Amino acid sequence: MSNQPDTAAAPTEPIPECPHCQKPMPLCICDTVTPIENRLSLLILQHPQEQDRALGTARLLAKHFVDATLRVGLSWPSLSKALGRPVENAARWAVLYLGSARAADLEAEGEIVALNRKGEIADNQRAILGKLEGVVLLDGTWSQAKALWWRNPWMLKCQRVILNPAHPSRYGRLRKEPRRDGLSTIEAAATILAAVERRPDIADTLHASFERLLTRYREVQAEMPELAPKPAPKGRRDFRRRKRA
Repeated sequence: MSNQPDTAAAPTEPIPECPHCQKPMPLCICDTVTPIENRLSLLILQHPQEQDRALGTARLLAKHFVDATLRVGLSWPSLSKALGRPVENAARWAVLYLGSARAADLEAEGEIVALNRKGEIADNQRAILGKLEGVVLLDGTWSQAKALWWRNPWMLKCQRVILNPAHPSRYGRLRKEPRRDGLSTIEAAATILAAVERRPDIADTLHASFERLLTRYREVQAEMPELAPKPAPKGRRDFRRRKRA
């Protein structure tokens, strides 16, 4: 029998995760979040294959608001079913879906742009946005967001909006976005809710939390490489978005 020591590496113990944001505990910033009273209801639909536990923002975003709902799945029969409560008029809900539309190509003004059924800039932007009661965000890669859009035809009853952000995503080099209007889910929510509710404090709060998450990630990634996002499969592009095709 050999007396040589066993040099096999011991299995790495899994990193505990937060039960609320489901992030690895070294990245959790839940203790810094105080829920905001929001007028515009928030519904986040997350594709079940969205697996970016380290840098994803959907659950962190939901924790920021009193009226926020997160659903994980592919399809729901209606907005009411997805939300879990009756909705009288789906037309007063916006769905953020970028698709192939680019605000720059449409020569749009403002950071939020409402589109008509033809994918053109809708008339009476201020009136449309002012009547909104809620917003639906699609959380996943570009292709996952597209799947959510096509598998839920009730979204066509809602008001489609796209983004025309003044600044690129704060992800920077941590996650390259294929388009300038691609933002993280939390950044997209900051843009929409702050503008529609006319509350810049909402954007300030969400951006500050996102910066804390990114700072925490940069601090621990060298010591814990297992937290690094896995390379995207061929043909996969990030949704941001949010994201969240």
